[in-house]
Amino acid sequence: MKKLLNLFITFFKIGLFTFGGGYAMLSLIQSETVTKKQWLSGEELLNIIAISESTPGPISINCATYIGQKRAGFFGAVFATLGVVLPSFLIIFAISFFIEDFLKIELINKAFRGVQACVAVLIIRAAFKMAKSIKKDVVSFVILGLAAAVTIILDFVSFDLSSIYLIIAGGFVGFIYYGLINKKKEPLPEANNAMTEENGKEEEVATSQNEEEK
Repeated sequence: MKKLLNLFITFFKIGLFTFGGGYAMLSLIQSETVTKKQWLSGEELLNIIAISESTPGPISINCATYIGQKRAGFFGAVFATLGVVLPSFLIIFAISFFIEDFLKIELINKAFRGVQACVAVLIIRAAFKMAKSIKKDVVSFVILGLAAAVTIILDFVSFDLSSIYLIIAGGFVGFIYYGLINKKKEPLPEANNAMTEENGKEEEVATSQNEEEK
């Protein structure tokens, strides 16, 4: 129960203090779950974000669901999802009673302009943090560069392309390269364990021989 409450409080705080929607939440999710609590590694979070982006629903809610399930199974997913959703629901529900008067307040409009600038910085910060966790090789950087270039070019020509196609393309290239081409270059875990055990036995034999000679 303590683990479930911890999940709920953590994601409630993320949902309560993060403005700008799902992508702006990624920075705080990374800070809370990877840096502070160390519930998962940066690479694991990248995988969760990729799945969250490519499945239906808001990315922040999907991330909370997957992280909660990883930490505490089904009920962990439920508590984490409720935690991240509840603050937004309560705030929007309260504002809905006087939304028209709320938007007419000049001070509120000016405050939202500042919030928009901060949200952009949070998204960029999350992108840089996630970029540090990617596999450091030529293929990963080529995929990263091409995806960024395609996105920027499409924005300039005002062509609407769903990000799902970029994710599918990146997954296809990763499967071909890391799953088929580069697979032979990576030693199998069983081979590594066998080599380690064999080396250990050789060291024990050598040590015992030296002791006998002494």
